Amino acid sequence: MTPRLFKPSYLLWVGPLAALWLTFHTLGLPHVIWSYTWRDNGHGMSLSVPRIYVRCRFIGPYGEFDVPATGGNCAWVRFFHEETR
Repeated sequence: MTPRLFKPSYLLWVGPLAALWLTFHTLGLPHVIWSYTWRDNGHGMSLSVPRIYVRCRFIGPYGEFDVPATGGNCAWVRFFHEETR
């Protein structure tokens, strides 16, 4: 009986690695919220009044991205590509 030099189970790492590569190339890398600007309705820093955000600044591996808020809200994490700078 000869030993098997190759088993299909040796390729199990290919699937997760391909998924990471595909995610990186389609979504980009994650950047977290750093600061934001909101429309002041005369309530100052009061947290009891809902805020309408205008601009959101994200930082991450590709640097800073200053983007307009979507629907008056800022996400905690957004994905960016290096080319969008």
